[in-house]
Amino acid sequence: MIPYPLRKWTSWLLLSLVPATVALGASQIDIFQFADDVEKRRYRALIEEFRCPKCLNTNLAGSDAPIAQDLRKTVHRLVVVEGMSDQEVRDYLQARYGDFVLYDPPFNIRTWYIWLVPIGLGLLALFVLYRLQRSAAIEQSGLDAEQQKRLQKIVASKPDTRN
Repeated sequence: MIPYPLRKWTSWLLLSLVPATVALGASQIDIFQFADDVEKRRYRALIEEFRCPKCLNTNLAGSDAPIAQDLRKTVHRLVVVEGMSDQEVRDYLQARYGDFVLYDPPFNIRTWYIWLVPIGLGLLALFVLYRLQRSAAIEQSGLDAEQQKRLQKIVASKPDTRN
């Protein structure tokens, strides 16, 4: 059994931590004002389209990183305050953060390897599989021409005993 003074102190400590956890949880939520639902949907679609520069494989909507929070504020400012189109927002963020911020980077001189390396690796894998299959077929037969003739003679000369 826990002594009363320790129990009282523990209770006060836990109660004092509740507001801190609520404040931390609330700091993760972005509260932005939108003129209408169309603007809100555009904003949501855009933040789901961009990659967080810190989190590698998480979009801005799913990231809690400080840079993602800043980018969400930037997207909100560009959409709501400055009234930019979706393509203008994409161009702005791409110019500022590079092709990395896009989940679907364009094919150009700086990103060709992102697009062509997987295709090249796939072709290489198909070539290796073809060679392995071909070598297995050659090894499977295993008889040279003289051995095959001899086998044919044996099979032909043997009486049929299946009846």
